[in-house]
Amino acid sequence: MTDHGNDNPSFAVVDIRGLHKRFGDNEVLKGIDLQIKRQEVVCILGKSGSGKSTLLRCINGLETFEEGSLTVDGQAIQQHDPAAMRELRQNVGMIFQSFNLFPHLTVGKNVMLAPTLVKNLPREQAERMARVLLKRVGLEEKFAAWPANLSGGQQQRVAIARSLAMNPEVLLCDEITSALDPELVGEVLQVIESLAAEGMTIIMVTHEMNFARKVSDRIVFMHQGRVHEMGTPEEIFNHPQTDELKQFLA
Repeated sequence: MTDHGNDNPSFAVVDIRGLHKRFGDNEVLKGIDLQIKRQEVVCILGKSGSGKSTLLRCINGLETFEEGSLTVDGQAIQQHDPAAMRELRQNVGMIFQSFNLFPHLTVGKNVMLAPTLVKNLPREQAERMARVLLKRVGLEEKFAAWPANLSGGQQQRVAIARSLAMNPEVLLCDEITSALDPELVGEVLQVIESLAAEGMTIIMVTHEMNFARKVSDRIVFMHQGRVHEMGTPEEIFNHPQTDELKQFLA
């Protein structure tokens, strides 16, 4: 996907309008409107079942939706066009709760896999890139290691490097620290913070309130499938407008 001359700072790299998603009779997203600008860091907060993860999965095409529109970098999501969806997923990196590394591949090969398969990057070039990305997440010395020999925090940092290998426009993070032991959370959040500082567009579902407050440009509070409140960290944490948000923060 090329940049369609969208250097206009107000251009929404992710543009969601009137998004509805059902699982059977259960409407999980009840008309979401959300526009996210390039280089913006947006944290999504809310209780379990408020639709946060489902929203992320719609943005990268893992879930289909019934109503509304969703464009990424000016391209409308075409749910029934497999080629378009593959292209979308190259453009939208996603990191999950569980690290999902391939156990039979070394760390370096995990990071090299998509660029060599999808972008036909020559091996030497892919390896150089993988080493650069592992250095970015502080794991350059683990190139030849096996995932099983890494801590959870290290595995999650490899997963971030693997996601960055496709050079995505947008990075989605879905509760990426919730499966980690508390002492490992910081090393993963530090990597996300450095990516934010480098100007990556990041949409993150998280329970880490201090991190959300520190790194977000905007915070979205979801409640029962809707965007219930939205604002700067200052507004959301210091001046919540609704009882639901006040309860959530308490």
